Amino acid sequence: MTFLYILGALVVVIVLLLIIALFLPDGYFIEKSAIIKKPCGFVMDKVADFHNHIQWNPWHKKSANSESNITGLAKRPGHKYSWKETNIGTGSLTLRDIDDKHIHFDFEFIRPLKTIARDNWLFEEWGTDETKVTWQNSGMLPYPMGRLMGYMIHKNLNRQFTEGLKNLKKFCELYEGTIPVRHF
Repeated sequence: MTFLYILGALVVVIVLLLIIALFLPDGYFIEKSAIIKKPCGFVMDKVADFHNHIQWNPWHKKSANSESNITGLAKRPGHKYSWKETNIGTGSLTLRDIDDKHIHFDFEFIRPLKTIARDNWLFEEWGTDETKVTWQNSGMLPYPMGRLMGYMIHKNLNRQFTEGLKNLKKFCELYEGTIPVRHF
């Protein structure tokens, strides 16, 4: 009899969670900005080339349990970074479009939660040899688990974007190499 009460309570909890998920947001949007003391083209190059990208982006820190691959020409549509990592899961980031002020990426997560997101960047001249960088990410939260985890996902992304822009700023401002030529 106790087993039936436990089973009944479990069914009620599951049904309640499914109903709650119906009323939760089905997507998210994150936007963060930073001022970097380097010219626009220089900063764009550090974002558009995954060989540099993996130096500052908090999502792509190497661990002993990770596999990654970079394909395609840097700073060109189709340039792709894919990963398989025990802690963050499996996915890819592909450069979709680039112009003199914007970079647009397609973000695909395969595991732990299958979803597709858009990663958009805006680079604006800001004062003398400074750049205002705006990083946006938006995506869908699949029913029911994505919606139930939406608050936690939003909170984690806010933290990671703040960390990522801080890392990008440090990486760019400490970089002493030559400014590469941009090819669009």
